[in-house]
Amino acid sequence: MSAFNDTFLRAARGQEVSHTPVWYMRQAGRSQPEYRAIKEKYSLFEITHQPELCAYVTRLPVENYGVDAAVLYKDIMTPLPAIGVDVEIKSGIGPVIDNPIRSVKDIEKLGMIEPEQDIPYVLDTIKLLTTEQLNVPLIGFGGAPFTLASYMIEGGPSKNYHKTKAFMYQEPVAWHALMDKLAVMTIRYTTAQVKAGAGTIQLFDSWVGTLNVEDYRTYIKPHMEKIFAALKELNIPLIMHGVGAAHLVKDWNDLPLDVVGLDWRCSIEEARANGVTKTVQGNLDPSLLLCDWDIIEKHVKPILDAGMKHPGHIFNLGHGVFPEVQPETLKRLTAFVQQYSAR
Repeated sequence: MSAFNDTFLRAARGQEVSHTPVWYMRQAGRSQPEYRAIKEKYSLFEITHQPELCAYVTRLPVENYGVDAAVLYKDIMTPLPAIGVDVEIKSGIGPVIDNPIRSVKDIEKLGMIEPEQDIPYVLDTIKLLTTEQLNVPLIGFGGAPFTLASYMIEGGPSKNYHKTKAFMYQEPVAWHALMDKLAVMTIRYTTAQVKAGAGTIQLFDSWVGTLNVEDYRTYIKPHMEKIFAALKELNIPLIMHGVGAAHLVKDWNDLPLDVVGLDWRCSIEEARANGVTKTVQGNLDPSLLLCDWDIIEKHVKPILDAGMKHPGHIFNLGHGVFPEVQPETLKRLTAFVQQYSAR
């Protein structure tokens, strides 16, 4: 194994780096032919239950693209079966939950995760990767309470989150009970990942952008403060990311975390002007990855230029890699980011 590349960790902490580190959300899988061959035989949950296979999928982008960090191959739904949520990831649809939350009684039925007993395969995968296979940091992650709750209440993906928000407004006591239960689960789940060897944790609050600032501060932020305060004790970088959440980045900057994730709707300059002082991560529109290279380069350079004005920038997409993206495009983009930003 070659020397350990800590560029990502240094950037996450706002330290000087030799180049802007780069990784991609959903880089493990989706567009890789090796992964597609595996998916013809196994479902996502089946892959994650086999540490050797899951480790292989996780490290593929590091080997194929040369990225500065690996992200554990799994889904934000991974811990939910352990607490009593009947979830299945259906092809072309996403997570489908057969026992959606409808009342406080449904919340009371939820159990609590015991990571070593409930998800040993996840921890074994992390140990395998970090002790034998990776020369870059491994990013562990979890879904944030609002996004998990949205699936649990809607019963699956939603375009508007009407049921979720109605429950939040109508049943505030039950809502906070659910948020608290999911916060404790997230702390336990992500702490176990770090103890197994993950070098950082990213929380995905993918759909929290559907809330306005006032509602975020009332119904979500106290629970996020609880999670990040607990994880801060682990002394590893902590990342927050959402989609369509530019109006929330100042509140994220207030949380005890290290990196504020940006999607393509909020430029780095806008985030800095809006009071974000921490390391930022992002934020190329993934749609651009289907364009010719000259178009991609034209949009990447301003992101890197803005990121290099202050210490603390990690290059990423504003959302995840999607299946139509060509692996060669990601390989070329990775090399370009690293070379263009070389200090």
